[in-house]
Amino acid sequence: MTKIIGLTGGIGSGKSTIAEYIHSKGIPVYIADDQAKKIMDDPEIVKKVREIFEENVVENEKLNRKKIAELVFSSPNLLKKLNEIIHPAVRENFNKWLKNNEKSNFIVKEAAILFESGSYKDCDKIILVTAPQDIRIERVMNRDKVSREQVLDRMKNQWSDEQKAAFSDYIIDNTDLSISLKEVDLILKELNKM
Repeated sequence: MTKIIGLTGGIGSGKSTIAEYIHSKGIPVYIADDQAKKIMDDPEIVKKVREIFEENVVENEKLNRKKIAELVFSSPNLLKKLNEIIHPAVRENFNKWLKNNEKSNFIVKEAAILFESGSYKDCDKIILVTAPQDIRIERVMNRDKVSREQVLDRMKNQWSDEQKAAFSDYIIDNTDLSISLKEVDLILKELNKM
């Protein structure tokens, strides 16, 4: 049976870079955030999401993700309602993807909110990518062209690294990428023996 390896980390930790590296090694990697974005374009999902917001969050029959992000990151209740629509759809999408990759010894499921969504319970092993908060904030500000306050708002909605570490099998401090990638190689070697 194909093993599921969870890959997670707080915003700006560099988990996407680690995921790309793992994928470059020929290992199937499911990027939950990318799939969620595609799912959010589904007309049925657009309709459900539109109903939970008082403000109009639809432009040209597509969800305005930037506007939705601004609204949900300052309202835990709205975020919860949005997740109740998106998470089951992503879970279904992942299960189909997993069936297509069942010949692999293991696959990697990269998800920013692996713990918060509860999907960590489906994983055989979990890799946590961390980095000091100041570095993470800087990375996200540069990448998303957002303010420090906006990054901190997003961080408030994620578990802390300490909470995640308690449930993780491997922890990569992603301060120096070259060192991090060597750690990934060692982890992959170990996972191949499962």
